[in-house]
Amino acid sequence: MKVIFEADAGIDRSVTKVTTNPAEQENWIHIEEALNNAEQKLVVINAKNNRNVQILLSSVAVIESEDRMCSVRVITGEMFLLNKRLKFVEESLDSHFLKINNQTIVNTSYIKEFSSTDNARIKVILNDNSSYFVSRFYIKNFRGKLS
Repeated sequence: MKVIFEADAGIDRSVTKVTTNPAEQENWIHIEEALNNAEQKLVVINAKNNRNVQILLSSVAVIESEDRMCSVRVITGEMFLLNKRLKFVEESLDSHFLKINNQTIVNTSYIKEFSSTDNARIKVILNDNSSYFVSRFYIKNFRGKLS
């Protein structure tokens, strides 16, 4: 099978357009499964030995801003560094990730519960019982995605 990539600025970043011969229509389900199963990886820095490591994006629980770098905490509790600013990291993440304040992006797959608190903020508790606050600026987006 020959694969041809074309760019179309008119479609959303989260959409992939696949064009096939009509005779291949019966294989569309297989192509869609393959694309959905291709898991995105993130290259991070292991601070213990300063080596680059690939981790599955689905294993990332929280990404927090640390000045010009980010700390990445996976669901097992391991910590890594990412040599990017948070705003550039946010652009490369899929729809499972949500920015909840200026310093934090969480994986919505690991949100255990959330509740309203004082000062019109929302407290988010992840599966590992770590907690974060959604700032007022991001509440509308948060509720739109999780409610």
